[in-house]
Amino acid sequence: MGFLRIRTTVDERPGRLASLATALAERGGNILGLSVQSDADGTVDEFVADIPAGPETVRQALEAAGGRRVRVVPATAHELTDEPTRALLLASRLRAEPWRLPELLGELLRADDSRWVYGADMSELPDPTQLTVPVAPRRAVRLRRAGLPFTMTEAARAASFVRLAQPARPRPAGAVRTARLSDGTETQVRPVTPLYREAIRDLHDRCSPESRRFRYFTPVPTLPDRVFDRLCDRAHGHSLVAGHDGQAIALAGLMFTSDPGIAEMALLVEDRWQGRGLGSALARILLAEARDLGFAEVRASMLAGNTRMRRLLVSLGATLTLTDDPGVVEARLAVGVTAAALPSAPPPASSTASTASTASGEPAESRAVPAA
Repeated sequence: MGFLRIRTTVDERPGRLASLATALAERGGNILGLSVQSDADGTVDEFVADIPAGPETVRQALEAAGGRRVRVVPATAHELTDEPTRALLLASRLRAEPWRLPELLGELLRADDSRWVYGADMSELPDPTQLTVPVAPRRAVRLRRAGLPFTMTEAARAASFVRLAQPARPRPAGAVRTARLSDGTETQVRPVTPLYREAIRDLHDRCSPESRRFRYFTPVPTLPDRVFDRLCDRAHGHSLVAGHDGQAIALAGLMFTSDPGIAEMALLVEDRWQGRGLGSALARILLAEARDLGFAEVRASMLAGNTRMRRLLVSLGATLTLTDDPGVVEARLAVGVTAAALPSAPPPASSTASTASTASGEPAESRAVPAA
């Protein structure tokens, strides 16, 4: 048959990729390119293969091996170029000719059509083969690609690519940001450093057992020193503390994970500051941080009874899924498109006490520690 581009969604379980590769090999396929991407309901594996079997045969084989929503389309030898090198070359062309953004963005994602849209035309369409990438408050690029729906990872790539054509927004490490709450109160948000050890310990002590349980899945009575030290370690994540009138009133963390392109979010808000928009403001800052760091997706695991956190994340565009633990719900947010629109979106009035950082089966106390 020749070159084929093959894409399939799989459950996130060990051995799935090996099963797909074996299925292709049994049909005489030689895998020449591979990418693994995050999407709303699983992992998307994409292959470029030289294979004598026809598209329908390949589709049936991968479905039998555990693939879902298998798509098979013709490919060319041109698609075998090194993807990072291709992206860097396109980025170089964009910096030199930013007015060619739609054309170069379409080339990056191999879209069939890419063009400017304005105003009301920017609204998202319920069609996974179309992607709208915001560039300015009333201007965006819309891409269309028949046959292969766009993934969350591709949305993040597109948003990052667009930022190359926009003015730089430098923010020095340690910079103070202001979070305005629904009642007009202004709070200061800073990166967590060892200087805030006692203030964060006091915040933890002032939180109710329920707020701590929502954050850690158990009412951890005190914040262990090793947990705080990990919160300060920017090699494992980015943690923020919100303050008002000399007190720490909330803690927010973006934890790096071993999954490529995925980070995890966690929040702890003092009880008397809940319901005032602080959790929402911190979540938006974390999403912007994730976008700046190049993540495709942010996840948050929470107890099923944490209704405030569920409402908050849904308001930001999250999809909720059940986990193997019936008492735990996982929220997933696509960073590329969601975070790109954050500056113009007003924070909702509700906030949240907390969300657990992972549901990985670690001891409850270690749930506050960013994953390595």
